[in-house]
Amino acid sequence: MRPANIITAWADIFLGFAASGSGIIFTKLINGEASFAILIPLVWLLLATTGLYGGGIVFNDVFDAELDAKERPNRAIPSGRVSSQNATLLGSILFAIGIIAAFQVSLLSAAIATFITLSCLLYNSLAKHHPFFGPLNMGLCRGSNLLLGVSAVPEIIGERWYLALIPVLYIAAITAISQGEVHGGKKITGVLSLLLIAIVLTAVLALGLLEEYRAIAALPFGILLAIRILPNFIKAAREPIAENIRNAVRIGVLSLIVLDATVASGFAGLYYGLFVLILLPISMKLAKVFAVT
Repeated sequence: MRPANIITAWADIFLGFAASGSGIIFTKLINGEASFAILIPLVWLLLATTGLYGGGIVFNDVFDAELDAKERPNRAIPSGRVSSQNATLLGSILFAIGIIAAFQVSLLSAAIATFITLSCLLYNSLAKHHPFFGPLNMGLCRGSNLLLGVSAVPEIIGERWYLALIPVLYIAAITAISQGEVHGGKKITGVLSLLLIAIVLTAVLALGLLEEYRAIAALPFGILLAIRILPNFIKAAREPIAENIRNAVRIGVLSLIVLDATVASGFAGLYYGLFVLILLPISMKLAKVFAVT
């Protein structure tokens, strides 16, 4: 289920929650102007993304069981620790939890959760083997996860839909370069991924043009993001051996939290961004115990 990765999915929800205008809720809680009951939609959405991401990862291993038997025999299914049937059951239960939890917030939230479920299954079964549609498909999953957070206030989706493009491009970059994490990749793929990362960083800066976005609050997080990901992606592009690519993918996945903290701070302020960033050491700790890629 990749627990470290699930924490990064939580960060998407916190970002979407901030972009919906709900980030101010935290300020009200701190000032004693609201009760914790106001956070109930956020709790449901965090549970929803846990089920959706966990289910997607489980089905990734189900569909890859034959290939993993050759390339990664230590994984749960090919090693015999878990049967394909039990993994399928677990993945299905997790997806159901995700959709049901999202439904507690709104019908739109449930629709987004259903779309994410179908997108995950499409990626795991077919799209992941395509050099273009695979990264795009995975990016759509993460972009939709961000919108799941925005759906805490359903009517805001129409105003903030463009934010989904940022994780779409970011995850597309990671997914594209990850295709070489076993046998090594091609320089052109590394260069393309690096270009997509550059576009993401530029887009994050461009959000400062929005009247409601506080670029000053987002700037330190953006600098941290660039420092974390650029050296690893540059190294993987220059020398696309499997080890360099795995490192770039690992850092890229965990740095999703930094990306989310960057944009979230722009919408909800410095302290909210710091709150989201706290998820990073938690995810990094879990990454030492559980696989990230």
